[in-house]
Amino acid sequence: MKYLLFFSLIALTYFSCAGPGWQTDDEALTVFPRTGEAKMVRVEPFSDEIIRVTSTPDQFVNNESLVVLPKAGKVPFEVAESADLMVLSTAAVQVEVSKETGVVRFLDPDGNVILQEKNKGGKVFKAMQVDGVNGYELQQVFESSDQEALYGLGQHQAHEMNYKGKNEELFQYNTKVSIPFIVSTKNYGLLWDNYSFSRFGDPRPYGQMSQFKLFNKEGQEGSITATYVDDLTTNHVFAVRQEKSIDYENLETINNFPQGFDFSNAEIIWEGEIEPSESGLFHFLLYYAGYTKIWIDGVLMADRWRTAWNPSVAKFQIKMDAGRKYPVKLEWIPDGGVSYIGLKALSPRSPELQNDISFYSEMGDQIDYYFMKGNNMDGVISNYRELTGKAQVMPRWAMGFWQSRERYKTQDELLNTLSEFRKRRIPIDNIVQDWSYWPVDQWGSHDFDPARFPDPKAMVDKVHEMNGHIMISVWPKFYPTTDNYKAFDAKGWMYQQAIEDSILDWIAPGHMGSFYDAYAPGAREIFWQQIRDKLYNIGMDAWWLDATEPDILSNASMAYRKALMNPTYYGPSTKYFNAFALMNAKGIYEGQRRDGNNERVFILTRSGFAGMQRYGTVTWSGDIGTVWEDMKAQIPAGINFSMSGLPYWTMDIGGFCVEKRYESAKEGSDDMNEWRELNTRWFQFGAFAPLFRVHGQYPLREMYNIAPVSHPAYKSMLYYDRLRYRLMPYIYSLTGAVWFDNYTIMRGLAMDFTNDANVYDIDDQYMFGPSLMVCPVYQYKARNRDVYFPAGKGWYDFYSGEFQSGGVHKSVAAPYERMPVFVPEGSIITAGPEVQYASQKEADLITVYVYTGADGAFKLYEDEGVNYNYEDGKYAVIPMAYDDTQKILTIGDRMGEFNGMLQSRKFLVVFVSKDNPAGFNPDMAKGTLVGYNGKRIDVKLK
Repeated sequence: MKYLLFFSLIALTYFSCAGPGWQTDDEALTVFPRTGEAKMVRVEPFSDEIIRVTSTPDQFVNNESLVVLPKAGKVPFEVAESADLMVLSTAAVQVEVSKETGVVRFLDPDGNVILQEKNKGGKVFKAMQVDGVNGYELQQVFESSDQEALYGLGQHQAHEMNYKGKNEELFQYNTKVSIPFIVSTKNYGLLWDNYSFSRFGDPRPYGQMSQFKLFNKEGQEGSITATYVDDLTTNHVFAVRQEKSIDYENLETINNFPQGFDFSNAEIIWEGEIEPSESGLFHFLLYYAGYTKIWIDGVLMADRWRTAWNPSVAKFQIKMDAGRKYPVKLEWIPDGGVSYIGLKALSPRSPELQNDISFYSEMGDQIDYYFMKGNNMDGVISNYRELTGKAQVMPRWAMGFWQSRERYKTQDELLNTLSEFRKRRIPIDNIVQDWSYWPVDQWGSHDFDPARFPDPKAMVDKVHEMNGHIMISVWPKFYPTTDNYKAFDAKGWMYQQAIEDSILDWIAPGHMGSFYDAYAPGAREIFWQQIRDKLYNIGMDAWWLDATEPDILSNASMAYRKALMNPTYYGPSTKYFNAFALMNAKGIYEGQRRDGNNERVFILTRSGFAGMQRYGTVTWSGDIGTVWEDMKAQIPAGINFSMSGLPYWTMDIGGFCVEKRYESAKEGSDDMNEWRELNTRWFQFGAFAPLFRVHGQYPLREMYNIAPVSHPAYKSMLYYDRLRYRLMPYIYSLTGAVWFDNYTIMRGLAMDFTNDANVYDIDDQYMFGPSLMVCPVYQYKARNRDVYFPAGKGWYDFYSGEFQSGGVHKSVAAPYERMPVFVPEGSIITAGPEVQYASQKEADLITVYVYTGADGAFKLYEDEGVNYNYEDGKYAVIPMAYDDTQKILTIGDRMGEFNGMLQSRKFLVVFVSKDNPAGFNPDMAKGTLVGYNGKRIDVKLK
């Protein structure tokens, strides 16, 4: 290698050896730096492109990772030494380690730097102890290129797309899923292997407003004026207080509100001025529920709503000058009942520090991270999945439409809903039984209340008879009166703090309960056995794992949340805080794979973590609100979640928590009009999510309950539902690519257009597979929206076939019933027959749309649709390739076979070009009809 030759290094290969300050064996290179906080830096290849790095001020700890799979085997590498460096080289990566400081750099085989740790190592270790267990607070800093963009970190709700220079706290919460993985446009990724509360970016916690010099409404120094109005009807002022912080974010801090204050029809206004003591960019974090507006220096920074019991966050940045006063006004209407509000800030850091890549964690044994490279961002994510587990091919039925609501209260309600879909010929595959189907005082029993669900097995059988599938909500929560609780408790596998503190839930009149310890292997086995015996054995098809953060007590402080799940089987909850959902899903997946009938496991979970994809999981974005703001936030949330390496994501189409004005909206009112339009636009967006699922609180969410048949809302939702099923050959092929190619279905534009830096910060467009650019509409009454067409490709309008050149911004039409969707040149889209459910009819005629102007390829994937036989080679792939020079589509030889495979079929090939602007409409398509029996055929554009 050029780099090794240039430095005239001495190569040391495949045998144990050592020199001053280092040693190596056939697993890893270990360096003992002469200076710095790390006394040992260990570099271990997991593949030619994946490198594990551990650093410690003590001894290397080789505990089994909860996230990373055991290494498949030894990876060949070479080690070389110079005066200053040790260099480990695989076939694809060189890793330098400074013998002086322990700084690690990653280079390609030609010696070009891909990524490097901060000068002098960028490592911080702070010894600490929790419950008698020793550990460290940890931080690792990397230098970051000014030209790169960073994605991943899971699913967050602050409208952030590119995390370059941003900050994110990594913990689990309803609507927030934290995954300590990033992928760069420079084609590398980092997995931070730690389970504790963590931070990306600035390692400091947000500070109270008292960090500023405060001035109240009258200009007096020392506080901000808080005016408490307890009756908006009369504007009665209950109290005026001078406050040094706005910190009412959890069940403990809300006790600092004025005693006796009635929140039911209230407003609180904080007013004053803030004066920073230093100049620079301040990062603000607004924690809110209810109706919230904040102005700083006269500029409206946020205007938000969330339901009172489920707060969210807004972030904004302001450049401020030391010594200058900035007016601040925060208006807050709690929207009924005690609610939550907070405002904090981070003081400026140097741009160099802010733009670095930094991971901080509250507790760990050592710094432990994995570097991985790829030829592109897909290659990086592929390596992530090779490291943490492949994601399965989802059942074909799961890729159809899911209807849910909170909740079907009786057996008849659920069956009548599915029956109504069938009568109206609205395509559907799945119906969902949400929580509280059990007797009111028996949460965790997994029993049905016989008064409302007299024959659960007959209900499930009837769903199957109607060619549907049913998913059921299963919480990791148990009341002490249930036999299931007692089975865990006898083994010491119930978290006890909630019981000791007599914490009551919200089910009238309030019941005491707690969660089981999913970290304990034996507890996971019991959990699976309980739902197997009670639910799987009556035919349930899928599992909805709710509150898996775990949400033992909503809105508890961080410290109390840890106490409520402490200790875990492995140790203090401080150390294992973020991985509960991973462990919970593991038990069900492994149990069903062992005890089931080879049917594919399907798990929907409200929380997630690195590695979840290997357990048949889909994560949804939690109990979001029915507001346009939350709809828009789901776009970058879903993209970044998918780019965190977990390919299956969904959301509550229409939002879960409902503004009260929609609950009482009258026909003809603007509230009713907005309700219908919000649901329509969200439904259009949801049709192009990896999982297509409607769910939410009252009003009822079935499309026929949202609007009458003649209404454009109903017509649009029905169109997109049918479109989803027409696209099933394309969509199901993407699920095949997830398994075989480690593919990502919901894709930030940077994945496919990395060379166009204009796409790096676009947070409201994405690719759905290789061929559909989705542009959701997220503003009320919007009938057009701005779209950026990435450079390097021309684009076709999906509905009309009209051509648009790339590299430009353009305002495009967005009529009520249609969401803008565009197709890049070189795309191949396969469409099947109109069906009412995914398995109703085999696609014996597939319409193939070929979008000319560039070469293209697509693999049509098929298998048995419901089982794991594809893992044993029971599947078929029909490769398709378009040569734009020759104007020929080649449908190649079919590869593979499976039971029930169609031996022959027809393809209707439609060439879309500038001169033939055909829109997507398989029923009206005009093209070349060809027969196919598994052997190659060529179809030429005429």
